[in-house]
Amino acid sequence: MQKRAGKTQVRKAVAAPQPVVDEESVGEVAYRRIRGDIVFGRLSPGQKLTLDRMKEAYGASVSTLREILNRLSSEGLIVAEGARGFEVMPVSPDDLRQIASMRELLEGHALKESFEAGDMEWEGRVVAAHHKLATMEKRMAAGMRSEAETWKRYDWEFHHALISACGSRVLLDTHATIYDRYLRYQMIAAVYRGEAASGEHRRLLDSALARDWRAAQKTLGTHIQDCVTQMLRGGLIAKAARVAVR
Repeated sequence: MQKRAGKTQVRKAVAAPQPVVDEESVGEVAYRRIRGDIVFGRLSPGQKLTLDRMKEAYGASVSTLREILNRLSSEGLIVAEGARGFEVMPVSPDDLRQIASMRELLEGHALKESFEAGDMEWEGRVVAAHHKLATMEKRMAAGMRSEAETWKRYDWEFHHALISACGSRVLLDTHATIYDRYLRYQMIAAVYRGEAASGEHRRLLDSALARDWRAAQKTLGTHIQDCVTQMLRGGLIAKAARVAVR
C-alpha cells in the first residue's frame, strides 16, 4: 500500500501544471496601458520613450515594447524616429482642427447609416449609454471632477452606441482611432463645457429615437466645433505644443 501511495504521489507531482507566461497577453495588457497613458495625458506630448525604463514600468520585454510603439505609431499616437527611438506624438492647434474635421466626417456618415439601420436593440444601447453619461454629467456639474476618465469613457460609449448600427467594422475602427486622438486633446486642454455639452447629448439622443440623422449631424457639428473653439481658447494646447518643441 505504501509503495502504491508513493507512485501516486510521484504521478501527481509530474502532472502538476507549470505556470506559463503568455507573452501575447502581456503585450496586449502593456499596449492598452501605454495607449491609455497617452490618450489620458499621463505621457506628455513630445515625451521621449526610453525602452529600458518602459520595460520596468509596463512589465514587457524590449522587443514587445518596440512592437507596441510601432503599432501606436501607425495609430498616430507615437512618433517613431528610427535610430533615435520613440516619442509621444506632439500636439498643435492645426493638428487638432484636422482631427476634429475627420471625426465629424466619419461620425456624421456613421450616424446616417446607423439611424437608418438601427433596431430596438440598438435603441436600447443608445438609451442605456446616455443614461450613464447623463448621470456622470450631473456629478460633474455638481463639482465632482475627480472622475474625469470615467466621464470621458461614458462619453465615448454614448457616441459609439449612436453609430454602432452603421454596419461597417472598418468605419467603426477608424472612428475609434480618430476619437481617441481627439480625446487626447480634450484631456490636455482639461475642457469642460457643462450644460452646453450635456444639452447636445440630449438632442443627439432625441434625434436617434426619432431617426432624424440630419438633425443629429447638425448637433454633432456644433458639439465638435464648439469644443475645439474652447480647447484652443484655453491656451493649454498651445502651451503643450511649445513644451514638446523644447
